[in-house]
Amino acid sequence: MAASHRNRRLLLSATAVVGALLAGCAQFPDEHPRPWSEQPSLEPQAGPQPSIEGEAPPPDPDAPQSAPAEPVGCEDPDTAVIATCLEPVGAVAVLPDGQGALVGERATGRVLLVRRDAEPVELARLPVDASSGGGLTALALSPSYHEDELFYAYITTGGDNRVVRIAAGDSPKPVFTGIPKGGSGNSGALFDDGQGALLVATGNAGNPAAATDPASLAGKVLRINGFGDPAEGNPRPDSPVVAAGLSDPGGICGVPGLGSFWVTDRRAGEDVLHQVRPGRPIGPPAWSWREQPGVTGCAADPGTVVVALRDAAALYTLHPSPDGAFTGQPTKVMEGTYGRFTAAALGPDGLVWLGTANKAGGQPVSSDDRVIRIEPPTGGTAGKD
Repeated sequence: MAASHRNRRLLLSATAVVGALLAGCAQFPDEHPRPWSEQPSLEPQAGPQPSIEGEAPPPDPDAPQSAPAEPVGCEDPDTAVIATCLEPVGAVAVLPDGQGALVGERATGRVLLVRRDAEPVELARLPVDASSGGGLTALALSPSYHEDELFYAYITTGGDNRVVRIAAGDSPKPVFTGIPKGGSGNSGALFDDGQGALLVATGNAGNPAAATDPASLAGKVLRINGFGDPAEGNPRPDSPVVAAGLSDPGGICGVPGLGSFWVTDRRAGEDVLHQVRPGRPIGPPAWSWREQPGVTGCAADPGTVVVALRDAAALYTLHPSPDGAFTGQPTKVMEGTYGRFTAAALGPDGLVWLGTANKAGGQPVSSDDRVIRIEPPTGGTAGKD
């Protein structure tokens, strides 16, 4: 009898344990972590993008938009926001780890290192002239940034536009000077071409004729090495110029190594997107906006070009084919979500980083201006050329 009671107690204990285990196994988290995507892509058919362990994934800009929670002071509850309470952003360059970026403030000339949940760190303060559309308008990392931590900036000074090289804590070193400065057309753009050279887009300094003048550096795409000399492989070994015909460029983007790039440009009567192949004429725009939404920075991979819009306060997505034509309907997304976008860059994990300039002509919230990181948009409300 004692054995029977003992067996019954053992059976009841085992049943209780099994019941507890089953109850524990029934608790599933609401969301599963997203798998790591080794190949960054902006293409519409791309799978889920990576999220960082312990961090909420960036919001999907194609999902139905609900009003984000309102910021309180510099505290912004939006999970896409990386940095807050900056001055209007002129440039963003994503770090090789994809978890931080260098951010340039156009009018102050400050270059900041920003990361989520960390205070921005000032790396440099460049003397700039922000009048007539100038200031600090572009940043690019050195091709060997992981070793030397050098970066480049396109700035407007009292007498010219120029490219400078900066090491954290050191004074800027001029690399390429004498780019004409004028009453308009002073913005510039920078991009590492993947061949050890730096692409530099220059404005026409308010003189459209200078853009086609081979003797002028205005309105050109230049290709230089780290010392400011014409890069190896240029069409003319003695010249940095690889394309001509720009007015007021907002950004350069592309896939390093493919030999062609995209340049946004604001010119009289329209905003345009050019495909640039070094050594060939720029030619007619690949896309144009007659309503002039204020194109600025861009981010691209082989299947998609994302263009930031300042005045229209949105993003525009286009899908190029290998010959440079566009397939499908270009779309406008995130209209009015974060206000005026002025900078865009693609991270190594395929996420798009953006900067805003709502304190300069927009309707700022308490946490403006901001740096934002999102999954690449692929759809939305159709835009019109």
